[in-house]
Amino acid sequence: MKEIHIDIRLLSVAPEELDGTQRQLVNAAREATARSYSPYSRFAVGAAALLANGVTVTGSNQENAAYPSGTCAERTTLFYANSQYPDQPVRMLAIAARNEAGFTDTPVTPCGACRQVLLETEQRFGLPIQILLCGEKAVYVIEGVKNLLPLSFGAEFL
Repeated sequence: MKEIHIDIRLLSVAPEELDGTQRQLVNAAREATARSYSPYSRFAVGAAALLANGVTVTGSNQENAAYPSGTCAERTTLFYANSQYPDQPVRMLAIAARNEAGFTDTPVTPCGACRQVLLETEQRFGLPIQILLCGEKAVYVIEGVKNLLPLSFGAEFL
């Protein structure tokens, strides 16, 4: 038997330590939570993607009474970016969440399905995506999806 250790790298920073571009993207993700349709969970998530051409696109989670029919903010944002700007890589993605008490203190991480879509988006263009997971007290800065989704399944297995 062989034990294998997988290390992931992330940087935990105070929100004020972000650079100007990162701060703008975090603010756009926070603003996107206001457009969430989340009457069932009352958990609003917003995402903002900065594309290589400088355009920022945003999205929010959209729930449905038939739960599997909704979609997460990350997938809403990435699918919109890929459909409207098919030749533009995503350079950076910020994700923010709030509940009825306000924005979460600690960063919220994407679900497995969103991590897989992030991976496919990154692999599509062959460029790493910087991911900003936003909390009130800390922001996790992650360089590349492999640090968010180790042991991932990609097109190379098909």
